[in-house]
Amino acid sequence: MSQDNVQALRSVYEAFNRGDFEAVMRAVHPDIEFVRFGGQSPVRGLAALREWMEPDAFEDQRFEPLDFTPNGNKVLVRHHFTGRGAGSGMALDFTSFAVFTLDDDGLVTRLEAFFPYEEAEARQAVGLSEQDAHADSS
Repeated sequence: MSQDNVQALRSVYEAFNRGDFEAVMRAVHPDIEFVRFGGQSPVRGLAALREWMEPDAFEDQRFEPLDFTPNGNKVLVRHHFTGRGAGSGMALDFTSFAVFTLDDDGLVTRLEAFFPYEEAEARQAVGLSEQDAHADSS
């Protein structure tokens, strides 16, 4: 199951990066909850997630997964984000973490975003400790 979840998430990242948001939506549970960075209010449901994925603030955006660490029905992903502001042209380039929870059908039911300095919190959210830090699966 864990490797199936990793493969499903690889497909989600690929679809997002090519702008195929319909494919992303097919991989997401209708009651998805997306817990965003920095204590922002969560995004709930397919329509709200779809709206979040298509911001007009960026002229382009990409999330490149670097590592996948599965643990049961959860997967910790370290990914690299690049984007450029639509109006400002300002470039964004950082590495952060996401924790995906998948149901028995392989649909994403919850997504939690973590800043680069919140690796310990991300590992805790997926049920891993600091000593598991180098046991990542790619």
